[in-house]
Amino acid sequence: MREVIMSKRLDRRTFLKNSLIAATGIGLANTANKDLFAKSATWLSDPENNPMPKQPLGNTGYDVGIYSLGGQGALEVPGTFDKSVAIINRALDLGVNYIDTAAYYGSGSSEMYIGEVMKTRRDEVFLATKSHDYTYDGTMRLIEESLRRLNTDHLDLYQHHYMFQERYDRLLKKDSARHAFEKLKEEGVIRNIGVTGHSAQVLSDAIENYDYDCVLIPLNAAGSILQDDGNLDRFFQLTSQKNMGVIAMKVFGGGGLIGRGLTPKQLLYYTMSQPVSTTIVGISQMEHLEENVRNAKQFKPLANEEIMELKAVVQ
Repeated sequence: MREVIMSKRLDRRTFLKNSLIAATGIGLANTANKDLFAKSATWLSDPENNPMPKQPLGNTGYDVGIYSLGGQGALEVPGTFDKSVAIINRALDLGVNYIDTAAYYGSGSSEMYIGEVMKTRRDEVFLATKSHDYTYDGTMRLIEESLRRLNTDHLDLYQHHYMFQERYDRLLKKDSARHAFEKLKEEGVIRNIGVTGHSAQVLSDAIENYDYDCVLIPLNAAGSILQDDGNLDRFFQLTSQKNMGVIAMKVFGGGGLIGRGLTPKQLLYYTMSQPVSTTIVGISQMEHLEENVRNAKQFKPLANEEIMELKAVVQ
């Protein structure tokens, strides 16, 4: 019976893949030329005319830009289709090559907007989304919805969304989302497994217990949003030992750190100077995206003294 169920799931994914190929094949050459022109125009108009700095995303074999696009901001607001699609396209034109989203964001709106762009630009990005269901069957249902909305037949990274203690305990039980993730990776539907959360202790326990490929954690100069920050040294020791891809989020503290004495550039540089592979930011305004990318292209790691000075301003 298990084999029959999995066969049906695979058949649905095969159908989805074939449908996507058929849907996007028409006019693909024209779209590719259009995207190439957009990138060329962007490079010519870039006053720095610099590529996005890249570094390895742990053991994934992928070199990720140090600045990446998060699926929140405008992207999680229903009814912002045109604005969101424009932001996503502009991010790719500017050299962003990692996009993070979640089935939970905007009840699927974020994935849908990103999926519109993925119809023609899927091969330009490392695509990550998340499951907030910690059961086997619930995750299997969610991933099929995510694949459909994202217009893809595979994910580069699938993550357990917002892990806290009760959810971590659920993963250790029978028929958990962890088993679903492993099955999906075995099938080639997902290529890497990740975990996200706000607690340095829970995340440390999780990555010590299991060999995740990537982990997403809040990191900002004020230490806001991050819980159990006394475990942060342990967290970084584990990620270093396991050569995990570390993705930073909440750079601006959900917007709460703007106007507290530090500029967006200083806040961004603080987080980028931590031992992370990339930093994701949700975007609500196009000019914010362009400013962040411009700053990322000019980034140089801060000295320890500079890091301490920034922390002192917002503590």
